[in-house]
Amino acid sequence: MMVKMLNEIQVDENFETYVLIQSMDVRMTRAGKQYQAFTFQDRSSLISGNLWDTNEKTIREFTSGRVVYMTGRKELYQGMPQVNQIRLRVATSMEPNNPEDYKDKPPMKKGDLEKEINKRLFEITNANWQRIVRFLLNKYQEVFFAYPAAKSNHHVFETGLAFHTVSILRLAECIIELYPELNRSLLYAGVILHDLGKVLELTGPVGTEYTLAGNLLGHIVIIDEEITKAALELGIDDRKEDLLLLRHVVLAHHGLLEYGSPVRPKIMEAEVLHNIDNLDAAISMMTSAIKQVAKGEKTQRIFGLDNRNFYRPKN
Repeated sequence: MMVKMLNEIQVDENFETYVLIQSMDVRMTRAGKQYQAFTFQDRSSLISGNLWDTNEKTIREFTSGRVVYMTGRKELYQGMPQVNQIRLRVATSMEPNNPEDYKDKPPMKKGDLEKEINKRLFEITNANWQRIVRFLLNKYQEVFFAYPAAKSNHHVFETGLAFHTVSILRLAECIIELYPELNRSLLYAGVILHDLGKVLELTGPVGTEYTLAGNLLGHIVIIDEEITKAALELGIDDRKEDLLLLRHVVLAHHGLLEYGSPVRPKIMEAEVLHNIDNLDAAISMMTSAIKQVAKGEKTQRIFGLDNRNFYRPKN
């Protein structure tokens, strides 16, 4: 057999290839037996598959962030492609074993992301908001420009968090041009901070998992705490209206209580941030899914979009 990229493999074809383990979860069958659920990745596509014959050795060996040599058969399950009959081994030093060679290239360079966010900082004219945003960006500079925006769902690549932030800043700028009654400073400050708590919620860009704080608190609570601590350290009265407005915009950005926000948006800037955050995340999820299917085919169901699948037009 010839080694192929994932998007070159046809349904019902036996294949061999090198892939990156993007994610691995240990799960239980209904009979109470452990198995490993994988998402495999190369630069062409993603595909899922389960290793049923698993044990403590395979769980230690086949972990997120490792490159493996895989043989298997591409099949359809409930209309979605997956790998069956999986056999794995870790790639050796004589084989293509660099994880970076299997990841999507970020859409923007880190330096360009930094320049664009710094440019928006100068447009935050409220002194307290700007001081807090600068303080927290400086505190988490290295990780903010390295982390993905999520473990799964949207912007799941290195620098994804900063790229998501820049994308929303661009949307915010366009909306402010149409609706100048919006407070530019507040919206920009909220955009830059809204997901910054993910640097403490997630473990990093390789083999991304949730930290203990991420599991128990979540990034919305985490960033609200960081804003309050920054205000105290900078000598800013956290009872003032401008601090309460900034905290509200960040706390409300998931829109609904059942989605993790402790309060629903109650000012215009909070409602706008909620909507453009959702829009950018949705486009990222759809784009990633559509890239993995041929024209005229449907994507796999997208969990973050109500388990809907999307059709890729032929034209």
